[in-house]
Amino acid sequence: MSVGSHESTRIAVRSTGLVKRYGPVTAVDGLDLEIYAGECFGLLGPNGAGKTTTIEILEGLLRPDAGAVEVLGGRWGVGKDRALRQRLGVQLQETRLNEKLTVEETLRLFRSFYAQGRSVDEVLALVELEPKRASLVGKLSGGQRQRLAVGCALVNRPALLFLDEPTTGLDPQSRRQLWQLLEAFRHEGGTIVLTTHYMDEADVLCDRVAIVDRGKLIALAPPQTLIATLGAEHVIEFAVAVGSSLPPLQLLRDLPGVRDARLENGRVALIVEHVHLALPALMAALDGSHTELSMLTTHHATLEDVFVSLTGRHLREG
Repeated sequence: MSVGSHESTRIAVRSTGLVKRYGPVTAVDGLDLEIYAGECFGLLGPNGAGKTTTIEILEGLLRPDAGAVEVLGGRWGVGKDRALRQRLGVQLQETRLNEKLTVEETLRLFRSFYAQGRSVDEVLALVELEPKRASLVGKLSGGQRQRLAVGCALVNRPALLFLDEPTTGLDPQSRRQLWQLLEAFRHEGGTIVLTTHYMDEADVLCDRVAIVDRGKLIALAPPQTLIATLGAEHVIEFAVAVGSSLPPLQLLRDLPGVRDARLENGRVALIVEHVHLALPALMAALDGSHTELSMLTTHHATLEDVFVSLTGRHLREG
């Protein structure tokens, strides 16, 4: 789906001036968000950035200290919470399922909470757990448990699906199976709000991402638009051997094809437009100063690089 900014775009979720404090700590600090119906919207940020607190407020699990939340045209706490929950699917960061129940029994239990939705057989097929129908939850692999948790969130055929770190700890195959499941949900017109630490996941799934840090919104745009703000497509990282000195950053910034240079935890990161120009120039500069390398890597610019550029920290840092 294309999520343009035209006025006819329906808003599935809106938060205005959202604030949540825990004693002296402000977990969410005046957060304004608009999430369009039919899009996959990602919340990115390091541990402690306020992502889970934000998503739990949007889900109606936490009350904000200030601000307003509108979800699917309704508001929490005005007497219609039960009806609103019938339209939501929620997968928490740690879904605790009864390990003594079978997969089928678990889905039947969750299906009983809703007035209408999918049949258990339909959900089993959707999350590809039909062969595990009679298996105890405690016997499932990590990927199977995650698919079951998402299945529980889909039993009511929700209009809006909240996912908090849905693929953390999964192997690559299990992650891609979940991605396919979420794409199918999107294809049916569903809206997804997810938090994730995986930049490739946000890049593949999300129409737009909001980068949050210390409870504040610091950037919001489609992933490729954010990456384009770096002004370059590649990053060269290197570290020098013990006993060697790092060249001055300004010298590195002046190299052909280099847009910027920064020092991170003893490593230098160069934001470069043209690797074929920057890399030979870098090697010549290091050779001229008799600097010995201990490591050298190159990669395409990512959302992680955007976050570091904005904050000086990595997404996985607390």
